Amino acid sequence: MAEIMEPKNFIHAFIEEDIAEGGQFAGQTVHTRFPPEPNGYLHIGHCKALTINFSTALKFNGLCNLRMDDTNPAKEDTEYVEAIQEDIHWLGFDWDDRFFYGSDYFEKTYEFAEELIQKGLAYVCELTPEQFREYRGDLNTPATSPYRDRPMEESLDLFRRMRAGEFEDNRYTLRAKIDLASGNFNMRDPVLYRIRHVDHHRQGTKWCIYPMYDFAHPIQDALEGITHSLCSLEFENHRPLYNWVVEHVSVDHHPRQIEFARLGIDHTVLSKRKLRQLVEEHRVSGWDDPRMPTLCGLRRRGYTPKSIRNFCERIGVAKAPNTVEYAFLEHCLRDNLNETATRVMAVIDPVKLTVTNYPEGQTETFEVENNPVVENSGTRPVTFSRELWIEREDFMEEKVGKFFRLFPGNEVRLKGAYVVKCTGCVKDETGKIVEVLCTYDPESRGGNPADGRKVKSTIHWVDAGNCYDAEVRLYSNLFDDPDPDAAGKDFLACLNPNSLEIKTGCKVEASLADTKPTDRFQFMRQGYFCADSRDSTSEHLVFNRAVSLKDSFKPGK
Repeated sequence: MAEIMEPKNFIHAFIEEDIAEGGQFAGQTVHTRFPPEPNGYLHIGHCKALTINFSTALKFNGLCNLRMDDTNPAKEDTEYVEAIQEDIHWLGFDWDDRFFYGSDYFEKTYEFAEELIQKGLAYVCELTPEQFREYRGDLNTPATSPYRDRPMEESLDLFRRMRAGEFEDNRYTLRAKIDLASGNFNMRDPVLYRIRHVDHHRQGTKWCIYPMYDFAHPIQDALEGITHSLCSLEFENHRPLYNWVVEHVSVDHHPRQIEFARLGIDHTVLSKRKLRQLVEEHRVSGWDDPRMPTLCGLRRRGYTPKSIRNFCERIGVAKAPNTVEYAFLEHCLRDNLNETATRVMAVIDPVKLTVTNYPEGQTETFEVENNPVVENSGTRPVTFSRELWIEREDFMEEKVGKFFRLFPGNEVRLKGAYVVKCTGCVKDETGKIVEVLCTYDPESRGGNPADGRKVKSTIHWVDAGNCYDAEVRLYSNLFDDPDPDAAGKDFLACLNPNSLEIKTGCKVEASLADTKPTDRFQFMRQGYFCADSRDSTSEHLVFNRAVSLKDSFKPGK
């Protein structure tokens, strides 16, 4: 189970007032809910909402329901239901036996609709969608409907016939009778039901009329005994309608809706429609592409549940919309992996390093620390021989600037092994360097020269005789524009053509042979990596870079 969010925020302050003596929920158990629509995969924006709901319940020793908002049958699918459950469990939250579907309440919601008709608070309207917009009015002009005064008996009969399937899509709607002159357009006789002849993923063809979210949601909250309906700021103007519904149907419970600002994050889009477009147009490999802001994509890339929970906790809960830097999400991951990830050696762009004075056929083993920042993290054996692999960029035939790695005549420390001095290189017929030559100092075992001389640079390496080939995928932001979702922009034109770089023929140390996707590693000097959950096998290792070592986020910025 995830840790409780400790920092107090305005939501917690409201709840404390509500459950205190004299409050509207005095003596009651705090009860929240997370109601995702199963028409896509959860992304980092949903993560903020679900973390707020589940963590708030935990903080107050309360309950949190998981409810699938499946009142729109056109786009919903069991695949998404299962993925949402998997993502929430992965984050460390649970709902025990409090799992529901909005469609569980279709019959009861229908009964409440009839109740409103019988009370004179709802009527069947036959404006077409085009007429509905035409009659909507503006800030200075009330909306109108020629069907507002339709007799109750006639509306009730038509509504029952709508349910029976007598009419085609959009022929009629059921509208609440509230206030056509309201300055809040959500209160101008909003639609409660519409006709949709579409199969439902759970109900099949049982229903051909479906309740609108603004009608169904407050009823579902009330029937489940929710005390606090915590939702994003876009529903603030819907709150009067939420309250109107629970006040005018026969429910015993009246939840309180509290809104918070949605998460905005730069260099990405958080619209399900746009994310779906990326998938369907094959701009990415799927919903779990490691460049996607979906939780399954972040998980595949190498993010940890703790890093994402910490991110949500540290950005706080606010009323005013704001945009968070993607670099801060990466910062939270580095914080977590710095303490938990095993350090290993992997060479992404390899060139052979031959230690010419090391005995041919000889091999020795060094113990290298697993994580120098964590006490008692242990060591692992790493073999050393005459032929090694190093990064191509760690050698220069002629030194330029402040380059302290390998060049003829210079010494470097091979991590955990010996000090070596570069003596030259070998080129192929095209002039490409195919081998770097060096000698080692036998008295520097462990990397410390016996005479105490200073060696300015340490580089990583891999034993050529005891390593594995690997494919390494280097990811960066999917969009190179910091605000691809801005009005007037074509978000597809903002895609970063260099968001994925695939390196083949990489060399990794033997300890990575049986790596699992849940394992996280720091490839020394390269970044944090994990095995790809889809493509990596023991015969073909594939590693995704979760995040580079360089931290561009500046705290307090």
